Amino acid sequence: MAYVSMGEAHRRITEYLNRFCGAVSYQDSPMLCRLLSFSSNSPSLLSLADALNVFQDASSLIRQSDKFSEYGEILAHLFRSLQSYRVGNLVEAYLAFENFANAFVQEFRNWESAWALEALYVVCYEIRILAEKADKELTSNGKSPEKLKAAGSLLMKVFGVLADPYLVFFFLKLYGKGPKRVGALYVTCQLFKTYFKLGTVNLCRSVIRSIETARIFDYEEFPRRDKVTYMYYTGRLEVFNENFPAADTKLSYALQHCNPKRERNIRMILKYLIPVKLSLGIIPKDELLQKYNLHEYMNVVQALRKGDLRLLRHALQEHEDRFLRSGVYLVLEKLELQVYQRLMKKIYIIQKLSDPARAHQLKLEVIAKALRWLEIDMDLDEVECIMTILIYKNLVKGYLAHKSKVVVLSKQDPFPKLNGKPVGS
Repeated sequence: MAYVSMGEAHRRITEYLNRFCGAVSYQDSPMLCRLLSFSSNSPSLLSLADALNVFQDASSLIRQSDKFSEYGEILAHLFRSLQSYRVGNLVEAYLAFENFANAFVQEFRNWESAWALEALYVVCYEIRILAEKADKELTSNGKSPEKLKAAGSLLMKVFGVLADPYLVFFFLKLYGKGPKRVGALYVTCQLFKTYFKLGTVNLCRSVIRSIETARIFDYEEFPRRDKVTYMYYTGRLEVFNENFPAADTKLSYALQHCNPKRERNIRMILKYLIPVKLSLGIIPKDELLQKYNLHEYMNVVQALRKGDLRLLRHALQEHEDRFLRSGVYLVLEKLELQVYQRLMKKIYIIQKLSDPARAHQLKLEVIAKALRWLEIDMDLDEVECIMTILIYKNLVKGYLAHKSKVVVLSKQDPFPKLNGKPVGS
């Protein structure tokens, strides 16, 4: 940290106070956003933090002016948070920022228009990011991480303010619309990120009900950015619930409406959409996987195309940690039934070329040999069990002749396509 004189520190703090009060007075939301963006590590905020650590008594400057003291509670907490953040005391920075956020939300609630909505977004984003950093500090010191959970409670409070039907009615009456309520979806997305990080995704349900069933919200009026994020997270929830048609609808919406320049976001969506599409029998092109660096799915896709069970299991084993972290491992593991179906189809096609009259009769011993060639050792009882499941799940049309150890295939469409429906539906 460069040397800062007492006079320079006084000047920097006074300049910030003037800019803050000016932004509020003139309803300059972009300026207010810049003044609150801790995680940007902007030179102006860092230099202010250095000044605060030199001057030490910024509260006296706030009290000296009626203009400043009007926002004294907000500014005092904000300055304490910035001081702690600058010296690396992240837990103290979070606690002070939480107090600032509560004071800011109360002030926002009193403002008659939604001019500071973007600034409220910054506060919601910063409280989550700061909580994650504070929890890392707590964990490194052998303490229980608890700040992200607290941030979730504060975000829920903000959501309540934006979704308050009385406030919405007030703005509808005053302005003919409810401008503050459009911020509810952004806060919802911050809540989703918090709950997913904490592993408490069940808490998303109550927020989803509020967004999707409350009459005060018109989904179409929300910003596209927030709708894409919302569909991404609700799509992920549907993946966890194994509701693949709903997951396909939501994640496809997110993909179609995502900014094409945001390749990282597109990749995040595809990480979940691809397993969903595969579960519905839709195989992506290799070019798509290569373009978005999704190489972990290359062998999974090839295994489905070839009916190669060995390749699928190898791909799952190779990328097990990645798939487990994403929560799609079990989804991909269930693709085995589709791989068996494709293997049966290959055997059927080969047999049809050599013996057309008996092509619809597949001996279990032939299937077992094909599996042994793939280095998968199964006895006939195990093969029979797999065939029974394939028939039950409607992946194979036909019946099992138990005594003769033969699968008798239907002569019409023996291997039905999924056509966008889950296996067994």
